[in-house]
Formats: sequence, structure tokens, C-alpha cells
Amino acid sequence: MLIPMQTRSIGALDASVVGLGCNNFGGRIDEAATKAVVDAALDAGITLFDTADIYGGTRSEEFLGRTLAGRRDRALIATKFGGPIDDERKGGGGAAYVARACDDSLRRLGTDRIDLYQLHFPDQATPIEETLGALDELVRAGKVREIGCSNFSAEMIEESAGLSAEHGWARFVSVQNEYSLLRRGPEKQGVLDACTKHDLAFIPYFPLASGVLSGKYTRGATPPAGTRLAALPADRQEQALSDAVMNRVEALDAWARERGHTLLELAFAWLLARPVVASVIAGATRPEQVAANAAAAEWRLSVADLSEIDAVIAASKRV
Repeated sequence: MLIPMQTRSIGALDASVVGLGCNNFGGRIDEAATKAVVDAALDAGITLFDTADIYGGTRSEEFLGRTLAGRRDRALIATKFGGPIDDERKGGGGAAYVARACDDSLRRLGTDRIDLYQLHFPDQATPIEETLGALDELVRAGKVREIGCSNFSAEMIEESAGLSAEHGWARFVSVQNEYSLLRRGPEKQGVLDACTKHDLAFIPYFPLASGVLSGKYTRGATPPAGTRLAALPADRQEQALSDAVMNRVEALDAWARERGHTLLELAFAWLLARPVVASVIAGATRPEQVAANAAAAEWRLSVADLSEIDAVIAASKRV
């Protein structure tokens, strides 16, 4: 029996705990395949669709917008700005560019509002105060419901929170950084603590460590055709699937299987065991991948489970 998808808050937004990363749209998959993936997501109870203006050379937003036509109210659209698109649209967080990027995204998405508008990368050349002021104007104009940031450090989160409070501006309600069982930087760098302190939702990207936790890869074997790692140069494949990494992967896979679950399900369940995590977004190129991701949210890990997992990882590092 399908268990209804849980939701958690991202500011005023009520988002499904499993989201769909739309980075493959317009790149690895065409519009017809995009529609099949989005249809499967909606059928599975997924409401959060995370894209960016740079994905697929702007085609991701276009495909998503057309695919959601007539059912826009069933989805929360999160998109990002700030990355370079071309020589004319060089990105950044300058006020004029923020306004233009938002209007461009609204047009491509075929919608009158963006539910979560996120600064994709910190802009070292523009004061964050300027960016926040521009985003506040978008919120006041009704073009954007909530704002978020991506790839921010704990210090950047602190600064942004202080400026929004000082000026009475819309504040970041989310932080989207890389985080997974294998890549735990946000814990060590204080990002999760900063999110908890300022009541920010954390949205982990690459929850499967670029597919390493998907269960697709075997020690010593060439990555299967069509996978993310198969497209990388041989040296980067070797680094991603090194003996040290595979020691951890195999140990975690065995732990999950002993409990009747897959490695992929463990990757999602481990992230969702953290209250600060609002939604786990993972890309997909096929409907069956979406269904597997959605089902992974049904496994609830206990505090004892989490301690065992840490012990499994520690032991695998000593092999």
C-alpha cells in the first residue's frame, strides 16, 4: 500500500520530503522523457520541483513549465539564478541582474510566481545586501513567494540573516548544499547548526553522492552506460569509486540489506532522519527512478540506527 508522502516546511511552503531535481531536463533527457518523469513524480506525491536557469541551457525551466501547464497548482517550483548562462547573461547577484533573471525564469516556466527563488552560488563581487534588497522587491511584487540560498557557508548564512532582520527584508528560508552519507561537509562546517539557529530548511543536493549511493556501481567494474559517472574521465571515475569509497558503500549496502532495504533507501532515510532537512531532491531520467526515490521516504531510522550507521562507516575506514 502506498503511504502518503510526508511534507515539511520551507518557510511558508509545505513541501514533499522527497523532491525532484530537474537538472537532467533539456540535457540528458528530452521534453517527452521530462514529461514522463514529472508525471511519475506527481503520481508519487512529489510536490517540490527544483530547477535552475542554467540547467539544460535554460531548457529545464522551459520543459518543466510546459509539462506543468494546466496543473501548476499541484507543484512547488523552486528555481535558481546567479550562474552564468552565456556571454550576455553572466550571472551574479547584482540588483539589475536579479530582476532580469527572475522575469526570464517566470517567462520560461510559464507561471506568474516562483515558489522558492534561490541564489545558486555566492557572488563574491556583489555585496549580499544588494542581492537581498533585490530579492525583497521580488517578494513584495508577488513574483516570488520565498527566497533561499545555495552553496553558502555558515558565516554567509549568519550575515544574510542579520541583514534581513536589520532592514526588515524577506529572509532566506532555505539553504541548498551538497550533503549525503558519504559527503558530510555541512555537519563539519557548521552549516546545519546555522540552519537550526535561524530556522532555515536544509535541502541537500547530490543525496546519492553523484549516484555512488544508488547501488548501480560495483568495485572494479566500469560504470554502466548512461550513468552520471560513465560520462566522467577515467581518473575521476577512479576517484569517485576508489577502494576507500567502495569500502564504505559496500558496508552500508550490507547493513541496509540485512534490514530488508536498499542502499538508495538508506541514503534517503538517513538524510530525512535529520529534522533540519526539509526535502531530499534527487534527479531522475526515468519514471521508475522517481518511484524508487519516493518510496525511500517510507523508512524511518531510529537514534540507535543512526549510531550503528556511524559505527559501520568508522569500521569501513579502518579496512
